Amino acid sequence: MSPDRPTPLLDRRARRRSFPTRAGRLVALVALAGLLGACAGGGAASISASPPADTTAPAATSAAASQSASASPAAAFPATLTDDSGLTVTLAAEPTKIVSLTPAATEILFALGAGDRVVGVSEVSDFPAAAAKLARDPKTTVAKFDSVDIEKVIGLGADLVIAGGGGFNPAKDLDKLRALHVPVLELDAQGGAGVDGVLRDIDLVGRATGEEPAATALVDSMKTQLDAISTAAKASGASPSVFYETGYDPTGGTIYGVADGSFVAGMITLAGGTPVTTGSTSDWAEPLEKLLSVDPAVIVLGDAAFGSTPEAVAKRPGWGALTAVKKGILRPVSDTEITRPGPRLPIGLRNLALAIDPSASLPPAP
Repeated sequence: MSPDRPTPLLDRRARRRSFPTRAGRLVALVALAGLLGACAGGGAASISASPPADTTAPAATSAAASQSASASPAAAFPATLTDDSGLTVTLAAEPTKIVSLTPAATEILFALGAGDRVVGVSEVSDFPAAAAKLARDPKTTVAKFDSVDIEKVIGLGADLVIAGGGGFNPAKDLDKLRALHVPVLELDAQGGAGVDGVLRDIDLVGRATGEEPAATALVDSMKTQLDAISTAAKASGASPSVFYETGYDPTGGTIYGVADGSFVAGMITLAGGTPVTTGSTSDWAEPLEKLLSVDPAVIVLGDAAFGSTPEAVAKRPGWGALTAVKKGILRPVSDTEITRPGPRLPIGLRNLALAIDPSASLPPAP
């Protein structure tokens, strides 16, 4: 995810040092800059979607994780929480001035009804409109792709900072904030937790902000929607191999897909496909040789908004040998809702399922 481009891909890329920078053509991302996640809902068992390392079968169910997302104990203040980095965060009172350093966290806060307490955001926060307005104001824009303005955060009087773990926000900046006694809560749905991790993060934000009932309601609603979409998407039993492109650098021919255990890989599983992943939990680069050996049945272009059209892909060196290219099964999608780990994942899952199988009979759009 390039630092200068406010795209959905931004969320994922920022968290991976191995992910490309935006300077090139790169569309790779994870939607998130803000990384936001999804899972199937009604039954907790169907929510788990972290694919196994070899990606040859759907991920095993994680009922316990799903249940924890919708049944977290209410937190009174003062409260001590454990974030995705494993660190404990103590909040003396319900936060009144919240700074969000990722687009995903920003969306979650607004969805939970805490948007009126958000005083600072990253420059790529673009949803909802109120968040985009904050991102356009120099006074309330506190983070870029590769840095956090510590002075601004302190000047805004933040009593809670919600950051992106796994390298999304620079660790040195988060450590500085902690040293200044500013509570920092790190979210990292990409850390091997898959789609369940997104739901747990929504729950965590709810507890940190005193919005537990809203978080529980949101998670339950997402589960229901995701489960209905996933059940319909899997009805045919086909489960074709799917390569989801998150970026492509034409200068070096570098391809970016999805990492093992990422919630994006989980989304593909829920959408009725078998994800083609990189073989690493941290590296999103996909060697062309591996892509050729797997020969995916479907190629989904998550970087379509940045120039990766079916016509352009077909002209890439070596890609003509792929079955999906020969058959024209190259399907562009709107990446943000698919790869940003947040409240709009049901929309993303439906769009992804239709990209995998345009003939699928799915529930109406959420």
